[in-house]
Amino acid sequence: MNPIAKQLNAVIETSNPHILQMLSDIGSHLFFPKGILSQSAEAKEKAHRINATIGIAKEKGKTMYFPSIMEAICDIPPEESLTYAPSFGIPGLRKTWQAALFEKNPTLSGKSISLPVVSSGITHGVSVFADMFVNPGDTVILPDMMWGNYTMILSVRKGAKISNYSTFSSSGGYNLAAFEEKVKAEAKIRSKIIVLLNFPHNPSGYSPSKAEAVEIVRILKEVAESGVNVVAVTDDSYFGLFYEEETLKESLFAHLCGIHPRILAVKLDGATKENFVWGLRVGFITYGCKSKESAELYDALEKKTAGAVRGSISNASHLSQSVILRSMKDAKNSAEKQEKFEILQRRAKRVKEVLDKPEYKAAWDVYPFNSGYFMCLCLKNVDAEKLRLHLLDKYGVGLISIGEKNLRVAFSCLDEEQIPELFDTILKGINDISS
Repeated sequence: MNPIAKQLNAVIETSNPHILQMLSDIGSHLFFPKGILSQSAEAKEKAHRINATIGIAKEKGKTMYFPSIMEAICDIPPEESLTYAPSFGIPGLRKTWQAALFEKNPTLSGKSISLPVVSSGITHGVSVFADMFVNPGDTVILPDMMWGNYTMILSVRKGAKISNYSTFSSSGGYNLAAFEEKVKAEAKIRSKIIVLLNFPHNPSGYSPSKAEAVEIVRILKEVAESGVNVVAVTDDSYFGLFYEEETLKESLFAHLCGIHPRILAVKLDGATKENFVWGLRVGFITYGCKSKESAELYDALEKKTAGAVRGSISNASHLSQSVILRSMKDAKNSAEKQEKFEILQRRAKRVKEVLDKPEYKAAWDVYPFNSGYFMCLCLKNVDAEKLRLHLLDKYGVGLISIGEKNLRVAFSCLDEEQIPELFDTILKGINDISS
């Protein structure tokens, strides 16, 4: 093991030995190298005459560029757009995003969290998390309705077993009984459990109520109190898009952070959906826990995480990070976000109004939804994939089939006037197949 990795592990063990036990084999070996990058950082600070360290090209002391590129970028200078960003992410964006986490999650008040490390989108964030904490043979607990890419990242690439529980109860809310049964069953046979909580949920568009959130936290805390280490990772890709009053308006990360020494809360989020910049690929990985020396512990975890970024993609796009930072600091940012939120909220409400039509009752059930981009239908009489293809071929309507019965609708990309037409067309397709 590299001496730097050993040193980081020693810091983690001193601060909270349970978290050292949670690391994967890769995670325990990860470190941020003191090679070219650290020497370049030192030179950037002190080499005031000549700096011949970084592998970029310069002209008269300035970053070299094509005028045609800079014309497209407009007013962001080459130093903020064309150069390498640190593997941790650019410092200004990390601090600004951390401050925003406290603003958006009042339950974090008085708690300590790490500085977010920047990933290339949240998908990359999930992959970095897996490098840090998932060993082959580990179990990751997820609902049976889940984003398909979790299988690719966690199971195919990392060799983990995905253990599912039923997403919804017969009464229509989140299936807390199934969640508790699954979590406690896995805790009986393992010294570490990994629980992935994705809200607003993809594909159903559901977020827990405030009461359900309390129960989720209670269940995980009881497992930790029983002597089992809990890695609780929240995939908050669609954070902030909460449309109903009773829905929890914070991340579960805030409620799990610091509640027990055996619980490590990991927040995966990003500008991708929150700031409507899907293709800029900027996500964040943030840690929250209870420890003796939280600053030292977070520093060690950040260095290991940045090492995972360095060892995969080197760094996320400097240009993307600069664009997002400028937008977040713009006085118009809050109003812009509120405007787009209200558009999506109106679409969600319109979907609920349309789906209340009695002629749909025999064709499908509607899974609960109250947030995010999506909602799902549970088809009663036809195969979901057969219907998807029929709708595509005959009506030019594109939807996503999930399993034999579920059909996912992304109302995020529908204008309000398209919503009645869409569901009427789905019913036509069902009637075509049935007849």
